[in-house]
Amino acid sequence: MSQPSVLLLRTAGTNCDEEAKFAFEQAGASVKAVHVRALCEDPKELDAHRIVVFPGGFSYGDDLGSGVVLANELSQRLAEPFARFIERGGLALGICNGFQVLVKTGMLPGSSYRASGIGSSAHATSILNTSMPATLTFNDSQRFEDRWVTLRVEKSASPFLEGSAGRLVTFPVAHGEGKFVTRNDATLKRIEDSGQVAFRYCSPTGALAGYPENPNGSPHDIAGITDETGRVLGLMPHPERHALPWQHPRWTRQGLKEEGDGMFVFRNAVNHAKRN
Repeated sequence: MSQPSVLLLRTAGTNCDEEAKFAFEQAGASVKAVHVRALCEDPKELDAHRIVVFPGGFSYGDDLGSGVVLANELSQRLAEPFARFIERGGLALGICNGFQVLVKTGMLPGSSYRASGIGSSAHATSILNTSMPATLTFNDSQRFEDRWVTLRVEKSASPFLEGSAGRLVTFPVAHGEGKFVTRNDATLKRIEDSGQVAFRYCSPTGALAGYPENPNGSPHDIAGITDETGRVLGLMPHPERHALPWQHPRWTRQGLKEEGDGMFVFRNAVNHAKRN
């Protein structure tokens, strides 16, 4: 089978691109890093790739809010090319700042949510632009959270998570605006009922828990979601920073695993691209 090609989208402030590139290459893909300005000039570049990754970092310094500037750039100049990319079966992965970008473009939780119910929510009052169904906002702790967390993989139709429901994994988080909130409770319920929750923060035993296991206060302990197709995945924790088993700080005490917990996300995506 041919080697799937991954487009790694970067811009000023991106700083997790090398880790994401490494993880996809370890999974068997070829990776091409492309600056967003170059993609705006030649949107047909998307046609050469099966997977797009939006890495973590602080795009444009997060000067107007996490992911806001890059999300606006994509929405205004690349909305149609990305819509066609997903429609033809492409996969998109957003990690940390990339997740923030995907939510603020409306790619997550998905296009069908744009016109869903309006009104206030205990989870998101005065935070959201009324045209957007969800956002990622400041952690409840009101500080930057840099720690390792345990996640439970939820049942999902996403190719990224194939065969992994119920699995417990540990990834690091590093964010100040990681609390996933929805415009109203009906939107949150719809995301839950549609099986779009991909990861939840939990205790090491898999039980749902409060802070610090949930480092930002996201309702229902949501750490990542997919769109309606399952082909777009976003999460705040960093699977690419646990691609190798010795990247975990306790590997010498807990024993060396065959590979890092995060590799299954990248391997599943690459294998899906090979089959399709």
